[in-house]
Amino acid sequence: MNTYMNDVVFEMFSYFDTGKNPARPDPERFYHGLVLGLMVDLADRYIITSNRESGFGRYDIFLEPRREVDMAFIMGFKVHNPKREKGLEETVRAALEQIGAKGYVSALKTRGILPGRIRKYGFAFAGKQVLIGQAGQ
Repeated sequence: MNTYMNDVVFEMFSYFDTGKNPARPDPERFYHGLVLGLMVDLADRYIITSNRESGFGRYDIFLEPRREVDMAFIMGFKVHNPKREKGLEETVRAALEQIGAKGYVSALKTRGILPGRIRKYGFAFAGKQVLIGQAGQ
């Protein structure tokens, strides 16, 4: 997934799409839309929701499985902030920590999805660089 995302961003997007354009200063929204758009093909297997409340906050994207054999996914996005994080790895950790700290899994648990079937992914963005990490199981 890391290679795919980086290839898409590198080949298809302008540097200005990633938040360097004063007319579009919020790169997190741009990347959010990109990832959400890539998920559309999964709509037959997943209920895809975005920016909904769960626990003590608002998650970025949920993929809730329509079948009991599939995993659920929670995705959190962060734009790298060099004042707070040394690199994209720390940004990924911050995204994953937010998923846990805010209790985003609560909406999925309420629907009967057991914790062992929930995967958590943190996405870190810095210009045309992307890093995706998964929380330990």
